Amino acid sequence: MSKKYILILSVLSALLFHGCSDSKKEGSDTSANANQMIATTDFKLKSLDGKEYLVKKSGQNFTLEGAENKIVIFDIFATWCPPCRAAAQHLSSLQEKYKENLIVIGITIENNIANEKLKEFASTYKANYVLVNSDQNRRLSDAIVKELGLGERYPIPTMAMYKNGQLINHYVGATEEEFIESDIKNALGK
Repeated sequence: MSKKYILILSVLSALLFHGCSDSKKEGSDTSANANQMIATTDFKLKSLDGKEYLVKKSGQNFTLEGAENKIVIFDIFATWCPPCRAAAQHLSSLQEKYKENLIVIGITIENNIANEKLKEFASTYKANYVLVNSDQNRRLSDAIVKELGLGERYPIPTMAMYKNGQLINHYVGATEEEFIESDIKNALGK
């Protein structure tokens, strides 16, 4: 019994001290790893036309860099989802109507979707607003939904509306354009 105990303690001690070692493995870059850990609240998105968008999370809030005093709607969707398809036309209408004060960003939850498929979605369903396709999409949509308290298996479409990083309102499922527009007008003080 004592031999097993000593053997187990020896193995655990070796693992502990190895885990605390400051030796570098070949090819590892600790400064890059540290920067990656720090940047977990930044989301770098890329639109279909190649433009990059940076979204920063601060507490429960999400801010789109360069969109100060504008309303930002994050539309979390999938190309195969019928209510998402219907929402595209409403969001396009609102984007056109409030183009000086509104930025709509469509964030697909589909992993490894081809840009051509998103372009087809935009053309077919008249999604005339920013659609992003990057490895950060799912991470950002999960973070937004977590802050909204919708759980891990959230419904789509889910839209979250922010102004200067502050949540104005969010919508789950098919939502009438008039409801979204009412919140836009209130946020603009109209």
